[in-house]
Amino acid sequence: MDLSWMAWTWQTAAFFAFIALALAGMSVWEWFSPGGAPRRGILAITTTRGDRLFISLLVAAYIHLIWLAATSAPLWGASVAALIVAVIVFRKV
Repeated sequence: MDLSWMAWTWQTAAFFAFIALALAGMSVWEWFSPGGAPRRGILAITTTRGDRLFISLLVAAYIHLIWLAATSAPLWGASVAALIVAVIVFRKV
């Protein structure tokens, strides 16, 4: 299959590899510890590990979009901010 029509860069490949690894890691985690550890956090909704991963991915996307709109600084700052928020989401939400 020829994918030359797509603008694949190493950053794009790394992004999709990270998403695949996150999903695989969550699958392994669920295999060894079923149930998803549901709990009520600061959002006052019951969430599982998968819900928290989805929330953190959505927040990361919005952080990156806002970063692109508000500044011309490299995206590493947005990525670090997104990782910090993901840790907070997994611990508090």
